[in-house]
Amino acid sequence: MKWTDDRGGNVEDRRGTSSGGAIVGGGLGTIIIAAIVFFLGGDPSAILNSGGSSQSYNSGEKRELTANEQKIGEMVDMMGKWNFITWDKIFQENGMTYQKPKIVLFENITQSGCGTAQSAMGPFYCPADQTVYMDMSFFSELQQRFGAKVTEFTVAYVLAHEMGHHVQNLLGTLDKTNEARRSGRYSEEQLNRISVATELQADFYAGVWAKKTDAEKHILEAGDIQSAIDAAEAVGDDNIQKRSQGYVNQESFTHGSSEQRKEWFMKGYNTGDIRQGDTFSQLTR
Repeated sequence: MKWTDDRGGNVEDRRGTSSGGAIVGGGLGTIIIAAIVFFLGGDPSAILNSGGSSQSYNSGEKRELTANEQKIGEMVDMMGKWNFITWDKIFQENGMTYQKPKIVLFENITQSGCGTAQSAMGPFYCPADQTVYMDMSFFSELQQRFGAKVTEFTVAYVLAHEMGHHVQNLLGTLDKTNEARRSGRYSEEQLNRISVATELQADFYAGVWAKKTDAEKHILEAGDIQSAIDAAEAVGDDNIQKRSQGYVNQESFTHGSSEQRKEWFMKGYNTGDIRQGDTFSQLTR
């Protein structure tokens, strides 16, 4: 992946600061959200928000970031700016206004608009504060536990997926999916299909982003798209279930199979057209 001089990705780097906090709701809610968002989930607020308040306590302990950590922060800052530029242009082309989200880098634990964020959750998007939360240790887990080769563009894909959830938030998609959860009108199997459609659409948007950004910035190098595909396939429900329980239960899928994640990312990349990403009509019948 080629770097550019673009910076100003609206990144808040909380690494190097030790903090703790009370978990809103506690217990089961935290376990559930960890299971959902660890594999690139999109909307933790429906589970973490329980009507209470959370409070963080800064211990005052700080450390200097290493040179490598500083480089990672700079890379995410650049990637954030790429997302803002690309999505602002796409929205303008479709007669809409784009609102850029915030990106928070953290380690161990931090507070989000959706409750307490922990490293075990992996990257996620919180619609309550329109922020993407990223703990970079997720990528070691992605490589060690799920066999994905991690490159700089792997990080770009994961960030673009979460930015895809922000696009869904701006377009009202997440409001509709949350309402479906709350309504009581749908079975667990139907809600799982809605969740799969939501996640695959975020993969599609990540593919659109990659296509449009490369056309403008010429960032892609040999192997970059394959590294995104490898990451998408690694966190497919079938791959996760095989590794964790030894068998696959398709009815319990919440993010899509490895093949589906690859298919929709590549559809976004090959078409570069946001209008081609209607995963819901195809997957929630």
